[in-house]
Amino acid sequence: MGKTVASLTERRVAAIAARLADNKRVRRTLPVWGRLHVDRQLPFLCVYRLPTDHEDLGTHQLINSQAAFVKARGARSFHPTLVGLIEQVAEVMIERFGAFLIVEIWSGKAPEPDPSGLPPRPRFRILRSPAPDLPETWGVLEERLLRVKISKQVAEVTVGTQRRVAPPRMLSLFTRSRLAELGCCLIGVEVEPIHLNPENGELFPLLLRSLARQLGNVFDRTFYRFALRRTTHQPPHYHSLGRRAMVQAVWDIDRSLATICDSYDFLLQVTPANVEATWRRFQRSKFEKPPSFLYRPRPVDPSLLKRQLYKIPIERVEDPTLQELFRGKQMELDRQLTMLHDLGTPAFLYGSLQLHGAVSQGLQDTALELLERTPSRGREGGKADMLDATAFAELVQSEIDWYRARYPRFDAEVEISDELYQGLLVSRGRLLVGRGTRIPTKRADALLQHEVGTHLVTYVNGRAQPLSMLYNGLPGYDELQEGMAVLAEYLAGGLSVPRLRVLAARVLAVHALVDGASFIDVFRLLDRAHDFSQRTAWIVTMRVFRGGGLAKDGVYLRGLVRILQYLAEGGDLDPLLVGKIAAVHVGVVRELLLRKVLVPAPVVPRYRESDEAVSRLNTLRKGRSVLEIAKESMRRSR
Repeated sequence: MGKTVASLTERRVAAIAARLADNKRVRRTLPVWGRLHVDRQLPFLCVYRLPTDHEDLGTHQLINSQAAFVKARGARSFHPTLVGLIEQVAEVMIERFGAFLIVEIWSGKAPEPDPSGLPPRPRFRILRSPAPDLPETWGVLEERLLRVKISKQVAEVTVGTQRRVAPPRMLSLFTRSRLAELGCCLIGVEVEPIHLNPENGELFPLLLRSLARQLGNVFDRTFYRFALRRTTHQPPHYHSLGRRAMVQAVWDIDRSLATICDSYDFLLQVTPANVEATWRRFQRSKFEKPPSFLYRPRPVDPSLLKRQLYKIPIERVEDPTLQELFRGKQMELDRQLTMLHDLGTPAFLYGSLQLHGAVSQGLQDTALELLERTPSRGREGGKADMLDATAFAELVQSEIDWYRARYPRFDAEVEISDELYQGLLVSRGRLLVGRGTRIPTKRADALLQHEVGTHLVTYVNGRAQPLSMLYNGLPGYDELQEGMAVLAEYLAGGLSVPRLRVLAARVLAVHALVDGASFIDVFRLLDRAHDFSQRTAWIVTMRVFRGGGLAKDGVYLRGLVRILQYLAEGGDLDPLLVGKIAAVHVGVVRELLLRKVLVPAPVVPRYRESDEAVSRLNTLRKGRSVLEIAKESMRRSR
């Protein structure tokens, strides 16, 4: 034991202090148990000491998200070494910032078991020394702890002032006089261990994760207020004090998830390989016989990939924010793999609803209103005004070249594909153009902004990020991606009434599918009730019924509605461009940008340089509905 303790010598502590003085990251394993982690020069430190007289599962994980923490044994024999280490850190930071805050966290007495089996209310006790007086810091800590909520139960917080701030049966880190000499402040936070089963002491892992995530936010805000009021450090936002340095597990897990993502192309797999042949047979049957779709051979075994997926040790990620993103992606991949297993069966639809959601009554009403209040069978050009696949691919290549001239790492490609007879599909930075595709000339620029200016731009921006998830897509990214892509069509001046009607038709088709309608029922609904051409009705119905029932096509209109709301509420488009993200991740992306885990998007869509697009965007910020956009398009087309 003596040899192990001696491994943290005065020389090693001095070396740690020297690295911190140079504003370098420090990450050191401490003797027997524990670790020091300091991202950079910061005016605070979280401390946890492991009790020697009882087991304390999980409590040390409550400070994992902090950019500066030390975990160590609470044994008295190690006390002088720990105090000396903290003093060295404090002296460096006080010289830099003028003041330093230490927050020590420990586990309190276990609550009595609830007869109902429900977790008890979260309870915290704040202990502060009589001096120095930090009313603003204590106030924020108490206020934010009161907002912690577990199983819909809000926290109880008590505050006490005493000379000795330390866990039970442990020595105080510093006396009042020594704190005054150093220029440090010390606050203790006792946490009732509701993350442990009171019956047997076993861990409730999901409850612990929720508690850790919420406490991380509490401490960030507390340190932010302390920094602003008591130090020379003036951080722009409380998130900017967050952790930047990542453990190797983060990169390993991100790479493992990316490997699984890259092993199959989900949309291509669930799109029928015999679309055109089934259309011709459907025509010959006078639209009375439902099509029989065939799918490409699956290049992977979903069961084996799932085994690989759940071997990924996501629990090793200390950062709660990233751990939550990784777990969400793991769940999304699990559902996709289940859908690949169920391809062509009725069970496919249930997985699709889990991924994309059903059509709400509000969205259905919006779609019906669009169809009822806009003219049917609008034309966007005759046969002479159409571009074939080669001509459109040339336009795409020209657009890609424009972006590459401004950002040489714009490594997107366009390819005329035999895998698609008609249509467009973005797959890992490639825009596939079906060989039989025909694009109305008037729609060409809008489609360029949709496919290149949104899908390829966010892919390339995601590739510029350190995390692969940003180009593969954060969980649930489809809705925001497609909403932004349709928005791009509008900002480019090419969102026509026929296009909006198709998006509305997709919503009604998804709703009818979920309600139990057959392929023929949905085709007739669009053809007869809403006056779509038979070819358009076929394409919409085929897209919705592919795979066994794909609810994804409902997200285009829903995404547009939600991004219009986002803009009307003052939302900024820039965070949405860093990669393929969902609306629920906007706050997370802002946090990671402030923490400098992510970098600002290097590529901005081309349409943002247009005065007309800027004017339209400013108009949307005042509040516009989808129907108002449709009316504007009708006026413009007269």
